[in-house]
Amino acid sequence: MIPEDLYYSEEHEWVRIDDDVATVGITDFAQDQLGDIVYADLPQVGDAVEAGSTVGELESTKSVSDLFSPVAGEVIARNDALDGSEEVVNSDPYGEGWLFKVRVGEGAAEGLLTPEEYTALTSA
Repeated sequence: MIPEDLYYSEEHEWVRIDDDVATVGITDFAQDQLGDIVYADLPQVGDAVEAGSTVGELESTKSVSDLFSPVAGEVIARNDALDGSEEVVNSDPYGEGWLFKVRVGEGAAEGLLTPEEYTALTSA
């Protein structure tokens, strides 16, 4: 299941861009590969992030994986509802399982993958 209205990164994050706000989460493919997520270390509100930079970690029953920001800008929100309920990332990765929001500038989607490109990446 790869929603058509999102952009994707090669590190398996999804991005929904609404005006100058990018909402970021991990894809269904990523959560499936990670297994049950038990802890999310998210960036702080006010943090400046660069596209491709490590901004946190996701810990699962299988491993600990770096969390990357697929866009550059300033973190304006984090999904604090995940604290103690990290399993929502597994059950609803494209909805309630979002991770953080970034205020972005023009061209925020540059370098991101289309749904078709992401499908090809995960099918290889």
